[in-house]
Amino acid sequence: MAAEQGRPRVLYWTEVFLPYVGGTEVVGAQLIEGLKQRGYDLVIATSHGHLDLPDEGLHDGIPVYRFPFRTAAASRDVGVFADVRRRVAELKRSFAPDLVHVHAVGPSLLFHLRSIAAHPAPWLFTPHTPLTDRLPGQDTILGEAFRSTDWTVCVSEAQRESIRPLSPEASARSSVIYWGLEEPTLSPAPLPFEEPRLLCLGRLVPDKGLDVALAAFPNLVERFPRLRLTVIGEGPSRPELERQAASLGVREAVDFLGRVPEVHSHLNAATLILMPSRWEETFGLVALEAALMGRPVVATRLGALPEVVLHERTGLLVPSEDSAALAEAASSLLNHPEKAIEMGRAARQRALERFTLDRCVDDYDALYRRLLARRMSG
Repeated sequence: MAAEQGRPRVLYWTEVFLPYVGGTEVVGAQLIEGLKQRGYDLVIATSHGHLDLPDEGLHDGIPVYRFPFRTAAASRDVGVFADVRRRVAELKRSFAPDLVHVHAVGPSLLFHLRSIAAHPAPWLFTPHTPLTDRLPGQDTILGEAFRSTDWTVCVSEAQRESIRPLSPEASARSSVIYWGLEEPTLSPAPLPFEEPRLLCLGRLVPDKGLDVALAAFPNLVERFPRLRLTVIGEGPSRPELERQAASLGVREAVDFLGRVPEVHSHLNAATLILMPSRWEETFGLVALEAALMGRPVVATRLGALPEVVLHERTGLLVPSEDSAALAEAASSLLNHPEKAIEMGRAARQRALERFTLDRCVDDYDALYRRLLARRMSG
């Protein structure tokens, strides 16, 4: 593999990548494009996931190499594991990265660690997932990663705080770089109050707490008869959520849209965004997407959500698992349009100042160059 002369080479290592559509994949693709524009020569190493994808491809001219990480890690056949490790090692030797950036805590992390010797290079670790339920002891892959990485990047202060008791040595070599997004080309529309609409956006799994939003909805419909709820996303919980809506007598007022090609027009049609997560969100990308469209958010006070949603300034925060509190918070904004409008404006202004893609790329660019300079001087 011929690397471009004079350009720093970065191996971008991620559990899954586009065409998977999740927060890490969407922002990661934007980050990669920004780094490419800054002069980096990039290669993406990822997995097939559960899709039938080619082993090699291109993303915007950047080589993408996919490996069966999960299958190989779960296989009892030592030969299968060894073959994937060999292929990964060959990629590292041929590309010869100056830096490896790992965005994974799944099976792909194991193969990165087991192939470091093929081409030793500084590497930084962005875990993305909550770590409070993971114990990085001496005999775990996560513990090994924290000990061997040159730097850990957390996507929020909440995530960084969760690392401190689990791995003090990693915490001492860490920093926070918030995710950032490009400003949408679609301009924010006025918040609709004559026919108000709530929006829940994300994977339909228990962690996202959509059942709590549905439990709150009958109370809200009673107060606001023209209110509708839109649910965007797919996942294993969808049939159960549809049954719940029917059992609560609100199925006709709830639109389950599944996956959609773009979300900005749906955000623009919403009055409020609900994030009733029971999961310790490490960032809360939906809240940022809502802010960029000038939408206030009602979210649970968990994980990093209070860093993205400022209570009483850009939205409202409520306890998790509390449908009554969620309904009351949403009702207070629907009853006071001027308050909701001001929160939406403040959210957008803050997003454009603090959570931009340029700022995110700048921060990673500075960190990359610091690690590369340390390598050159060492």
